[in-house]
Amino acid sequence: MAEPLLLASASPFRRKLLENAGLTISWMAADIDERALEAPLSAAGIEPDKLAQALADAKAVAVSARHPDALVIGGDQTLSLGERVFHKARSREEARRHLQTFAGKTHRLNSALTLAKKGEVVWRHISVAEMTMRPLSDAFIERYLDRVGEAVYLSVGAYQLEGEGVQLFDQIEGDYFTVLGLPLLPLLSALRARGSIDG
Repeated sequence: MAEPLLLASASPFRRKLLENAGLTISWMAADIDERALEAPLSAAGIEPDKLAQALADAKAVAVSARHPDALVIGGDQTLSLGERVFHKARSREEARRHLQTFAGKTHRLNSALTLAKKGEVVWRHISVAEMTMRPLSDAFIERYLDRVGEAVYLSVGAYQLEGEGVQLFDQIEGDYFTVLGLPLLPLLSALRARGSIDG
């Protein structure tokens, strides 16, 4: 019998992606303080993709330690422009500043996944998408913020590519699931290799 799969996240979006792929999965929040974990790593100059991996590891290991019989999936995504890491906007003004900063530039979405068993990391992966935002006028940004409303606070870049956020971009390099924060193809490959899903 295949080991049970447990997602270390309360995100209904990640859960739905896994269920849509045919996985039978349970879930629970990792209950870790991401900003507290991030602070010393950022102060030490950790690269944004490695920060995403460290956070994915922490989530997977924390849940795995409590559920040693399950194979736990942990995930995290950072958004970086150069070496600067951005977090979800907490206000309209912050969302506006983020979009003004991203406009006309290429930022990176660093999506990390970790599998843990019995409190130990057994597999990890990072995928990167390069997101080139078109130049945006301040007036357009205001109209965009008006139209998307509260959804602007749901993602780190103040956009959802599966919604109106796609209008912000000129070019995207990287796979769709990486943009969504769950590199599904490498994960499914790892699960097949372990015999956790039908291969």
